Amino acid sequence: MRFLSKPKTVAAIRTAARNKAALILFGRSVVITLSVAAGTLGFLTGARMKDGTYDPHAYATGAGALFAAACAVIAFMLMRRRAAKEKLRALQSRYEELSDRHWELREAEERTRSLLEAQGDLIVRRDASGRVTYANDAFCALAGLPRAALIGKPLTLAVREQGPVTMLADGTRMHDQKIACGDSARWIAWREVAVRGDTGSDVQGVGRDVTDRVEAERALALARDQAETANRAKSRFLATVSHEIRTPLNGILGMADLLLDTPLSPEQMTYAKAAKTSGEALLSLIEEILDFSKIEAGKMEFAAQPFALAALVEETVELLAPRAQAKGIEIASFVDDRLPAQVIGDAARLRQVLLNLTGNAIKFTEHGGVAVVVEPSAHSGAIRFAIRDTGIGLAADDQQRIFLDFEQADGSSTRRFGGTGLGLAISRRIVEGMSGQIGVVSAPGAGATFSFAIPLAQADGADVAFAPPDLRHAAVLIAATAEIEAELLARRLAGWGAATSAVVSAADALSRQSAQHWDALLIDFPLAQEMIANGRLSASATAHRIVLIRPSDRHELPALKAAGFTGYLVKPIRAASLAARFAAEAAFEHHPTKAGDPDREAGAEQGLSILVAEDNEINALLVRVLLQRLGHRPTVAGNGEVAVQAWRTARAAGAPFDLVLMDVQMPVMDGLEAARRMRALEAMGKTEGENKATPMLALTANASAEDREAVLAAGMDGLLVKPLDRDRLREAVTAALRLAALAA
Repeated sequence: MRFLSKPKTVAAIRTAARNKAALILFGRSVVITLSVAAGTLGFLTGARMKDGTYDPHAYATGAGALFAAACAVIAFMLMRRRAAKEKLRALQSRYEELSDRHWELREAEERTRSLLEAQGDLIVRRDASGRVTYANDAFCALAGLPRAALIGKPLTLAVREQGPVTMLADGTRMHDQKIACGDSARWIAWREVAVRGDTGSDVQGVGRDVTDRVEAERALALARDQAETANRAKSRFLATVSHEIRTPLNGILGMADLLLDTPLSPEQMTYAKAAKTSGEALLSLIEEILDFSKIEAGKMEFAAQPFALAALVEETVELLAPRAQAKGIEIASFVDDRLPAQVIGDAARLRQVLLNLTGNAIKFTEHGGVAVVVEPSAHSGAIRFAIRDTGIGLAADDQQRIFLDFEQADGSSTRRFGGTGLGLAISRRIVEGMSGQIGVVSAPGAGATFSFAIPLAQADGADVAFAPPDLRHAAVLIAATAEIEAELLARRLAGWGAATSAVVSAADALSRQSAQHWDALLIDFPLAQEMIANGRLSASATAHRIVLIRPSDRHELPALKAAGFTGYLVKPIRAASLAARFAAEAAFEHHPTKAGDPDREAGAEQGLSILVAEDNEINALLVRVLLQRLGHRPTVAGNGEVAVQAWRTARAAGAPFDLVLMDVQMPVMDGLEAARRMRALEAMGKTEGENKATPMLALTANASAEDREAVLAAGMDGLLVKPLDRDRLREAVTAALRLAALAA
C-alpha cells in the first residue's frame, strides 16, 4: 500500500517570507537612520554658517517638523507592515490547512484504491447503459482485459451456468454464475446494489470466488446420494437376508419344538434342546442387528398409543420366566398401584428395552433372582423402571462403556458370556428417543440395577386394571426361597393393608407359623415339599394355605391339595391373580387364570377351519402340525393363487374358512395380491348380502414398519412374524378371532 508524504512547499514559502521581511526591515532601518543622520548633519552645518539670512530657530523648527513627519511616516509604515504580516500569517495558516486537507484526501483515496485492488473480491461498477465505470484488478484478471480497455465500454462475461436470483428487502440482488475463465471456469457469487455515480445511478457488483465451496457442496451432495443409495441397498440386503434366514430358522425352531414334544431319550432330549437354544440365539442376533441398522439409518420411529402398563411389564416377565427358571433363579415384578392403569407411549419399544435389560440380568445371574420394579419417578409425569439382579455386577470402569455400540463388560477372548454387545446400546438409544435417560448402579459381586425414567402420560378414560382386596385386618406369612420374590410379595400385600412377614427357609416358616395366628400362608413349592415331608403343614391352623409353583410343577397340584393346600398361584405372580386369590371366597375351587397360561387351551377356537398359504414345505408342515395340536383343521395351499381358489371354493360351498394365515412371499401370486383379491371378492359379496369378512393374518419373516404397512394396506388384520411357536400362534389366532367378533 502506498502512502503520500506531506508536500514541502509550505516550509519553503515560510522561509522565503521571513527572509524577505527581514530584508525589508533592514532596508527601512538603513533609510531612516541615514535620513536622521542627514537631517542632523544639515542642522549642525546650518548652525555654523555665517549668513545673515540664516535663521537657526526657523531651521530647527523645520527640521523638527521634517523629523516628526519622518517619524509619522515610519510609524504608519510599521503599522502597515504589522497588518500585512497578520494577513500573511492568516493566509499561510489557511494555506497550510487546505494543503493538509488535500494531502489527507489524496492519502484516503490512495488507501481506498489500494484496498480495493488488494482484496480478492471482484468489484465492477456499471452505469445505466451498462458501460463499465470502474473495475478493480481482480475483475480485470477475470475478464482478461486491462482496465483501460474496460472503462467506458459495455462488457458481458462468458456465463456457462446461471444460478437462481434472490432479491433482498434492501434491493440487493444476489446470484451465482459459473463464468468461463480461459480453459477453466470459476463460480462467482455476486451481490449487486444500486449506488450513486458521477453520471447518475450506477450498479455496483461485488463478486466472490466460491468455486471451492460449490465443488465441496457438490461433492457432499454426491457423497450423500451415494450414502443414501448404499443405505437403501444395505436395508434391502438386511431385509432380504433376514427373510432368507428367518424362513429356515422358523423350520428349525418349530421342528425342534415338535421334536421335544415327542418321546425322546435323555441324550436326544439334550441334543434337541441344544438345537433350539442355538436357533433362539441366532434369532436374537438377527433382531439386534436389524434394530441397530434401523437406528443407524434414523428410521427408529415411536408410536404414542394407550396401553396397559402393568400388563406389559408382567407379560414381559412371564415371557422371560422360563429362561430364569431353567437356571434355577427367581424372577418377579412389581408395578406400583399409584401408577395409572393405562398410559400413552410406544408399548413395543418399551417392551424391547425391558426384554433387553431383563434378559441381560438373567444371563449374568447364577444365584438369587431378578426383580422388575416400576414406580413413580422423582420427576413429575415420569415413570421409573428398575431391573435389579443378584448377579456378578459391574466394575466402575465398565458402567459407561457397556452402553456403547458392540461393547461388553468382558471383551476378552476368554469371556464367559456371548452376545453382540448391541442390546444395551439399542436400549439406550430407544430410551433417549423416548426423552429418558438410562443408567446403572453396580459393584463387582454385588449385582446390578439398571434403571431408566421416561415420561408416560395417563390415558384418558383409563379404568383401573383390577380392584385390590382390603387386607387391613389380615396377617400373611410369606415363605420363599428367594429374597427378591418374598420382598416384592410383601411389598404388594403391605400396600393392600396386610401385615406381612417374609422368611426364606422351611424352618423359619414353621417357627413363625406356630408363634402367632396367620390368616394366609404363601409358601414356595420347594419349601412346601419340605414342610409336607416333616408333617408340619397339616397341624397348621392357617385357613388359607397357598402354594407358589412354576408351570412345570402343575402335575404336583393333586398331591398339594391332598396335603392341605387350599390354593395355588403360578409364578411369576401377577398382581391381578394375587388379588383374585385373596378376594376369592372358595379358596381352592377358584383358580385365577393368567393370560398366556400354558394349561389354558383355546376353548373358543377349538375345531376352527384355517386356510394356510405357505410355499415352504417345512414351514407349511410346522404350521399344520401346530394348528392340529391346538385342535384346528388346517388346509395348506402352496401359493397365493391356489389359496384364493381354495378360499372361493369353501365360501361357495357354504363352509367358509374361519381364519386365513397368509405367507407374504410366494411364487405365482404373493400373499399381498392374494389378500387384495379376497377382500375384493368380499366387497362384491356384500352387495349380495354376505357381510362376514374372513380374519386374515400375514406370515412373514420381515418385521419392518414398511412390511407392516404393506400388510395392512392389502386388507390383512395383522402380522405374525416368523419363527412361530405354539404359544404365539395360539395368541395370534385368539386375538384375530376376537377382533373379528368385535367387528361383526
